[in-house]
Amino acid sequence: MLLTVATGILLPFFGTVLGSGAVFIMKKNRKAALTDCLAGFAGGVMLAASVWSLLIPSLEKSEDYGRLSFLPPAIGFGAGVIFMLFSEKLISRLSFYDSSEVLKNSFVTAFAVTVHNIPEGMAVGMVYAALSGAETAGAVAGAISLSLGIAVQNIPEGAIVSMPLFSAGKGKLKSFLCGALSGAVEPVAAMAAILLVQFFSPLMSYFLAFAAGTMIYVVMQELSEEMREEKGRGMLFFASGFILMMSLDVAFG
Repeated sequence: MLLTVATGILLPFFGTVLGSGAVFIMKKNRKAALTDCLAGFAGGVMLAASVWSLLIPSLEKSEDYGRLSFLPPAIGFGAGVIFMLFSEKLISRLSFYDSSEVLKNSFVTAFAVTVHNIPEGMAVGMVYAALSGAETAGAVAGAISLSLGIAVQNIPEGAIVSMPLFSAGKGKLKSFLCGALSGAVEPVAAMAAILLVQFFSPLMSYFLAFAAGTMIYVVMQELSEEMREEKGRGMLFFASGFILMMSLDVAFG
């Protein structure tokens, strides 16, 4: 059972690592065309993930509130936007991204993806915590399927962190590590949820919507600015990223 839980909570992280590794086959190219394409694809992936992975599950988890079931998602979403607003101001005052606006935006995107992975990891952890009371073959298979599905979804998320950082001037190894570390929070959050499942479970609706707010903020505030010069090309990649992530979310439940 211990091996099953360890495998299940690490699978999503491995998906992020795999996606981050795409930077090693990427050629050095800082042309505006590449920035437009990456920003568009990242925006599509993040918007679809915000809706299907975060907001819809948030609404489902708040059904017990009846007609007020919109409140937890609304509160969480608003808190996520406000959190990112102040976080971006803080990041802008730091000097670790030098004077590059594109690089700053890449770090903001990485930060938002990392925040998004926390409630995702917690959701995985709570599923495995439930196995202790229903350790049947079907329950184990369902939990592993969830982990595998999230791992597949995390592949493009790892790529949208590492690849823009590389195109903005960071080295391949550093870009890869940033992408991989954005997913490292998932197994940590999963373990925390397993240990504190009774505390986290009632708050999951807020956590999921909070993560959605951070993602939507980045799409609207950061990535849309990078797409604006070549809207046609950027929108094509935006649609591609959206369709890919929507398909993965729906296919893997």
